[in-house]
Order: sequence, then structure tokens, then C-alpha cells
Amino acid sequence: MFVKPADGRAVRWPGSMRLLKATGENVPETSFWLLARHHGDVVEASPEEKAEPAVAVVAEPSHVTSEPTPEPAA
Repeated sequence: MFVKPADGRAVRWPGSMRLLKATGENVPETSFWLLARHHGDVVEASPEEKAEPAVAVVAEPSHVTSEPTPEPAA
């Protein structure tokens, strides 16, 4: 089943003590996770589709050039 922590909650995996990801994870339907759901520590959710990562276009500042700066004459 796919669950994520309820709002304001942090839930650890039994055994490894690793925190359940805030975005949710697939977990086995064991008594631990069923009780966590029953107690309101986790909520069942549906996995969100992995959206394409947003690509930020960064303009190069006008004062930056790819040409090397000439050394001043002595």
C-alpha cells in the first residue's frame, strides 16, 4: 500500500528507523503500517506521477563574457 505521513507527523520505518518520505512510499501491509494508518500517523495516498523536472533558464549576466579579460598594459 502507498502511504505518506499525516500532516505534522514523522513516521519511521520499523527496523531501520529511517523516516518515511514526506511524499510517500510503498510499504508492506503489515500490522505496523496498518496500525499507523488506524492511529492516524499515516494516510493512504496515491503515488503522484513523476512530473518532468522544471528546467530553469538562467540568462548570462551582461558583464560576464566567455572571452578572457586582456591584461592591462604596463
